[in-house]
Amino acid sequence: MSDDTNKVQCCASCGIAGGDDIKLKKCTACHLVQYCSDECQRENKSHQEEACKKRAAELYDEILFKQPESCFGDCPICCLPLPLDIKKSFLHSCCSKLICDGCNYANQKREFVEGKLQHSCPFCRKASPNTDEEANERLTKRIEANDPVAMCFMGTERYEEGNYNAAFEYWTKAAALGDVLAHFQLSTLYHTGKGVEKDEKKQLHHAEEAAIGGDPMARHNLGCLEGRL
Repeated sequence: MSDDTNKVQCCASCGIAGGDDIKLKKCTACHLVQYCSDECQRENKSHQEEACKKRAAELYDEILFKQPESCFGDCPICCLPLPLDIKKSFLHSCCSKLICDGCNYANQKREFVEGKLQHSCPFCRKASPNTDEEANERLTKRIEANDPVAMCFMGTERYEEGNYNAAFEYWTKAAALGDVLAHFQLSTLYHTGKGVEKDEKKQLHHAEEAAIGGDPMARHNLGCLEGRL
């Protein structure tokens, strides 16, 4: 057995050993030490605080600089990472699935060979909308179902129309549900001040969240911010 396995785990404050009756909990910030109770953690705060902050910053940097393959995840058809260039994928309003251009092309080719006149979604097979109004109705239903991708897309449409307040609301809801692109868009709003007051702290926060999710432009902007500080 390794030395780590044989080492007795004990509370960093009172020194009591962990066992069946004593459950030790790791410090959620630094993961370096363990405590038997919240009271012990509070009592040891002054002694451990500096090391805890340092380790917490190291752990955060590890997360921040770990680059995922794609900020958009995988194509649900071919299961390959979606291109970083959003223009090389297509959002289907029926199911809010981003499909890579290759799978979209393969679906269109299959429909042509089979002689189908009506195009359909390559994922859910629902017939494609005939008008923009029908597409927006489908997208609205996805938003009502708390779909973050649909919310982010609608926010982008509102932004392009010049309705920055509505864009901010959609992107805020999408970001709260973990949408990476929405975090990036919010960081740009806080930088430009469109629809919100300029706020460098919030700009930095959303840029970091987007970078953690794999957004390359957010990582570029963080580098620019670091160089300016």
